[in-house]
Amino acid sequence: MRIVIYSMLVLLIAIQYPLWLGKGGWLKVYEMEQQVELQEAKNSLLALRNAKLAGDVKDLKDGTRAVEERARVEHGLIKEGEFFVQILPADKSGDAKATKQ
Repeated sequence: MRIVIYSMLVLLIAIQYPLWLGKGGWLKVYEMEQQVELQEAKNSLLALRNAKLAGDVKDLKDGTRAVEERARVEHGLIKEGEFFVQILPADKSGDAKATKQ
């Protein structure tokens, strides 16, 4: 009788092994779900970036205002007859010295 019980117990363990640790077991499924969630988060960030870039491309194709704005901001270009005025933020360390004196 003991042999039957022990053999059934071994058989039960042998059946449970693929369920938990096998190729399609629960642990593998859990790991895959975690990887899918991580990839979905990365994909959503990339989708936002792609939408922004698509908007930039549309602006550059459709009008000259975007090209002019980029030239002004990135390259400091000005039109003929214009004056360039740059306002710098106040230096906080200089303000602190002035108030201490």
